[in-house]
Amino acid sequence: MAAGTKVRLPGVDLQAEGFGRTRSDHRNEIAEDYVELIADLIDVTGEARAVDLANRLGVTSATVNNTITRLQREGLVHSEPYRSIFLTTDGRALAEHCRRRHRIVYRFLRTLGVSEEVARADTEGIEHHVSDETLEALDRLLRERGERS
Repeated sequence: MAAGTKVRLPGVDLQAEGFGRTRSDHRNEIAEDYVELIADLIDVTGEARAVDLANRLGVTSATVNNTITRLQREGLVHSEPYRSIFLTTDGRALAEHCRRRHRIVYRFLRTLGVSEEVARADTEGIEHHVSDETLEALDRLLRERGERS
């Protein structure tokens, strides 16, 4: 910001709402990443194993086990010891929602001219924070340009 430019703060309630939404989005990110990856693994390899999740997410097996336990409590996955991980109906619906959001954000960034590598990395962060309204606007713009999202 240029020197001498006066800073204008939004209203207290509006600013608190924005920060609150960001905190909520952060809490949901892990669940969304897991169910999306589980769906991808099942669709590509026929199964989702904890070891594959750990390797692809760059986390420990203990972290995966703790997260899977949480996702089971939330009704998103089903797992038994020494077996693959399965998505519940709610888990599959969330995964499909995440996949759609991911495709639209990625395609939008690529349409802007962002390199494939950077678009892939940036999409992983942006997709969790884009509102439904903004997502629909991006999708509409892509469709108007003849781009498939």
